[in-house]
Amino acid sequence: MTGFWTFLATALVSCAVVAPALAADPAGVQPPVPDAPSPFFLFTDTQVSYHYQFPAAEPGIRVRDADGSFRSRGIPKQIFNVAHANAWAYGTNLFSLDILKSGAQERAGTTNAPGGFLLRDEGATEVYGLYRGTLSLNALTGTKAFVVPGLVKDISLSYGFDANTKDTAFGPRKRNVVGGLNLSFDVPAGFLNASVHAYKEWNRNGFNPYPNRDISYDTVPEIEIAYSFPLAFTGLPLSVTGINNIVLPKGRGVRNPAIFAFNRETGLEFVSRTNLVLDLGKLVYDQPNRVDVFIGFQYWLNKFGNLETATLKGTEEKSFLAGVAFHVF
Repeated sequence: MTGFWTFLATALVSCAVVAPALAADPAGVQPPVPDAPSPFFLFTDTQVSYHYQFPAAEPGIRVRDADGSFRSRGIPKQIFNVAHANAWAYGTNLFSLDILKSGAQERAGTTNAPGGFLLRDEGATEVYGLYRGTLSLNALTGTKAFVVPGLVKDISLSYGFDANTKDTAFGPRKRNVVGGLNLSFDVPAGFLNASVHAYKEWNRNGFNPYPNRDISYDTVPEIEIAYSFPLAFTGLPLSVTGINNIVLPKGRGVRNPAIFAFNRETGLEFVSRTNLVLDLGKLVYDQPNRVDVFIGFQYWLNKFGNLETATLKGTEEKSFLAGVAFHVF
């Protein structure tokens, strides 16, 4: 998920700015030849990126201090991402695939090995895929009925899904769908977008005995906010981008009282990331939107909905990151 959010905040601003520009016919610009076909996609961007993040946290990964108490254990992560965004006449599409490699602090493992439980020496690997799409209500109706002057440029239908797999003993297999409305705010420069969704998640808990490993959580509200604002006052091709994501408590997931120990009540989940992004291609080669470098900070409360206890640590993450992204086409 993490690499996607870097991409989301930068790619969507391009969708928001480029698509209207292509649709306009400003004075002094020669209109296209009438017989020339219009491109289906008004904007496309595909990126590959890498960033290093430390110290990440994972629920249940802990160390024990001399006084017997537990605390979270920091986990370095290397994250590779491939993502694609496009805009067309009626909306936008975003696809992302993250490959996350943890340090040995989060060991790969399984509960399905001969004899049951097995931990390996190497760090865990996670694959996380995601899709988000929008359909503009203004475009669909051919009106400006969904414009609030000075506040909202457009309201869109918003929908998507997430899917992941991870080779830890817990063995998560997250599948979720979202659907709702997306608001594009009218800001002087850059981009500010907020989606309000219904959120439904299915997952897997490898610690539960069969046949109770599959988890189905309650459908709850979810909010996604993405933004990107240029920092023109610096005189550099610099911008601040970020996300905020909120998922309300989604229940225990499993109703069998015999396994409540492994399916505690979830809490409100909140993740926030802020990145400082430098368009290195524009700065060095006068080739904008080719190579970006970025640094950032991520805060994650009640990670995956887990509530911290005296023994369950790793539910709160405060981590720094740095990376590079290439716009390949």
